[in-house]
Formats: sequence, C-alpha cells, structure tokens
Amino acid sequence: MFCCLRTVRRLCLDKILLQCILQSRTLSGADAINALRPFYFAVHPDFFGQHPKEREVNENSLKRLNGYLENLQKPGFRSFKPTQLTFYVREREPNSSNVQEPFSASGFRAVSFTLHTRDLLSTVLDILNSCSLSTEHVQSLNVNSQPHKEAKSTVNRPIKWDKTYYSFTGFKDPEEELEQAQRVETTLLSWLDYNEASAVKKLKKSLPLRKELERLKIELSHELQLSDIRWQRSWGIAHRCSQLHSLGRLVQQRPEILENVKGRTVVFTDRSGMSAAGHIMLGTMDVHHHWTKIFERLPNYYKLQKRLLLLEDQISQLLGGIQVIYIEELQPLFTLEEYFETLNSFYNKLRDSRLPFHPRSLRGLQMILESDRYAPSLHELGHFMIPTVCDPAALQWFIFAKAQEARENLKRKEEMMITEKELINTSMERFSLDRLYKEPSVSSAQMIDCCKRLLEESLPYLQGMHLCISHFYSVLQDGDLCIPWNWKN
Repeated sequence: MFCCLRTVRRLCLDKILLQCILQSRTLSGADAINALRPFYFAVHPDFFGQHPKEREVNENSLKRLNGYLENLQKPGFRSFKPTQLTFYVREREPNSSNVQEPFSASGFRAVSFTLHTRDLLSTVLDILNSCSLSTEHVQSLNVNSQPHKEAKSTVNRPIKWDKTYYSFTGFKDPEEELEQAQRVETTLLSWLDYNEASAVKKLKKSLPLRKELERLKIELSHELQLSDIRWQRSWGIAHRCSQLHSLGRLVQQRPEILENVKGRTVVFTDRSGMSAAGHIMLGTMDVHHHWTKIFERLPNYYKLQKRLLLLEDQISQLLGGIQVIYIEELQPLFTLEEYFETLNSFYNKLRDSRLPFHPRSLRGLQMILESDRYAPSLHELGHFMIPTVCDPAALQWFIFAKAQEARENLKRKEEMMITEKELINTSMERFSLDRLYKEPSVSSAQMIDCCKRLLEESLPYLQGMHLCISHFYSVLQDGDLCIPWNWKN
C-alpha cells in the first residue's frame, strides 16, 4: 500500500514539476546535461572498468542517448522514433528501489526504457525516473533559455479535441501518433533502408584510415615480433591509428626496452600493466614514460606469471584435476597481480579444507574464479563459475552433482563454435560483407540464431559493409552497422 502511494505521489509531483517549469521556461541543452548528472554518475563506463560487458552496454547506450538529445535540440526536428535503451546502474545501497529490475552477475541493476518524448524536460524526467533517481534537483535549475513553442502551447491550451475534429480537419491526432509510435517495433529491413546511406558515407570516409591502421598493425607486429595487437574498447579507427603511432615513436626512441615482447599480445586499454591472461596492457591515457616502465618491468611480470601458472596447477590438483582458466570475454579485466592474489587466497582456503577429491577424477572439466559471486554455478559453455568465498563443502557437492552436465555442455560448446564459424563464413559470402563480427557480450548460441535468420533474408543493403552483431541498432562513427542478434522483421 505504501509503495503504491509513494509511486502515485512521485508521479503527481513530477507532473506538477513539469507543468511549473514549462509555464516559465524550457530546458536548454546545458540544463539537461546538468539535470542528468546523477544519471551519468550512475552509468558512466569508467566506473565499470573491471566489468567489460556492462561497460560496453553503457558506452553504446550513451552514444544513442546523446544522439537522441541532440536531435531534440535541432530546430524543426520532428522525425522522432522511439528509442529503446538499456543501462547497467550502480546501486547506491541494496534494495534502494521498490522496482524489481534484473541484476547482472556482477551485481549491477539492468534498466531498460523507451524514449519517445519530444522535449528535453520530459526526456530528462523519464530517464531519471526509469533509473529510480531523484528529480527534485530539476526544479532548482536556473534555466535562461527561451520558451519552447511546442511546450508553451501545451500548457496555455490544454484542450483535448474530440476524435471527430481530426477526422474532419485532416489534422493528425498527437495522442494517436504517440500510441502508434509506442506500438511500432523497429524491423531490420526498415532500419537498414533508413540508415544505409549514412553508413555507406561513413564507411567510405574511413577507408583510407582503415588501410593505414592495417599497415601500422602489420609493421609493428612484424618489427616487435608480436603475437597480436588488440583493443579492449570499441575506439574509432582514427583513435586506434593514433595509439599505434605513439607505440611506433616509442620503438624509435627506446628500441632496447622492447626486446622482451616477442610472442606477446599488446592490448590498448584503460590502464597499463600485464593482464591476467598475460597480455601487455598499454593505458591510452598514459604517456610514454608509463609505457616505458611497463616494458622495463616485463622480466618481473614473466616471473610472476610462472608463479601464477604453478598456483593454477596446485588448485587443479586439490580439485581432482579440474582446469583453472581465465576467459577474457566473460571475466573482469584483472591485472596479473590482482589475479594472483585472488588465486592465492582461494588456494589457501582449499588447502586448509582438505576436500576429498579423487586425483584426476575431474580431468577435462574447467572452472573460472569470480570475486563478485556467492554461489557456484555452471555456465552454458560448460565451465564452472566458482566464487572465491564459496564454502568448500558446498563447492564439492555442487561440482560432483553437475560434473556430467558440464561435460555435455563442453562437448556442445565445441560443436557450437564450429557451427558459428561456418555460418559466419556463409553469411559473409552470401551478402558480400567485408566483415562480420559480434560483440563479446553476444553468445555463440545468439550468433548462430542470428546468422541462420539472416540467411533466410534478401539483404542487398549489406554488400561491402562491416556488420556487427550486438544488442541494439546503431551506425558506428566509422560506418559499421550494428544490429541486435534478435532483430525483428
């Protein structure tokens, strides 16, 4: 009862607040950004550094949100399409909201909402309310912009015309338009038709930079004898070229410090060091001085990595031969030091508990360690997800109970990966795509389903394009087309 009253009270206050501000003035772009500060703080990607999936979702949703807000401020812009967004929100405290949204494995609250409003103020209030954030500070904003004509007419002439008025005059019923917009769901063909020209233009503009990026990557990989060069985040082509130029200058200035990188993978990311997977991380915000220190420390990192591998073997022996693995796409981005401490803590706990696992009884099975879970679970790909704080007795029972299912999942995983690769190659050939790839948060099962359905369609729009399978529709700054894996048609 109290929850209902509180919800009604909040909605009434928001309505009164909306009318009061509209009667006096309309939000400017700067006011909207100021009003959304609590929201930006709750979803900012920089706070999700160790959670790549949540960070990626928030980065992409923020890009689409910013585009929506920019369109609202364009004079005479009326072509509004409902935009569905999903954000992972940091919780200020447990159960801070009476709304039950789903939580990700890392403990963040997933919030999805659809924007369809035509003025900044309503949009700001919708966003804040959807994320269970306070709207009281909006009333205190010092807004200096001129009243919006549409908003002014809404307040000064609050007339709800009879449906016959619109039938007789031929004018469009705004309420009916809004209802239709809410009912309409974006389809793949309509979205491609609407966005093809923009994507082609951006792609053509990016082609010289793409060639330059490939040239730089090949030259540096060959000169340093690297296994690979990667990027943790979806930076644009120009940004990536700039990072490779920086590395190239360091090679020219200090060639002696790069003698120990042979066979390694360099990853451009948010911080410098060595990752749990053994990759050399170069922070994009760091200067050459920081990168130089990392390269100088490589011999020490390699020693720590040997100790880490030994620790994984010791844990494996205590757990009947189960293999301890680290999966970059699914786990937080740990540094080598952080991951070693996690393994060491878990090993000491296992050693003291003396669990009676039969030697090699669990050979062929895999497990990953997670610091943000409290109960063990089995992933659909066949590996166990074991919390570092898991009770040893509960862990033993769970592994025994799920061992056969884990083996079946691992076998199915191998089959799925083969099928996925075949479908990607077939789709690229069928649609003459230059590139077809997926975001890390898209599973193999989702990719397979998406490709199978794409192959049933005739899609001339895709010829020569770069297609990314994601969770949303978007045209990236370099012309890549992003479509959700579960697209509708």
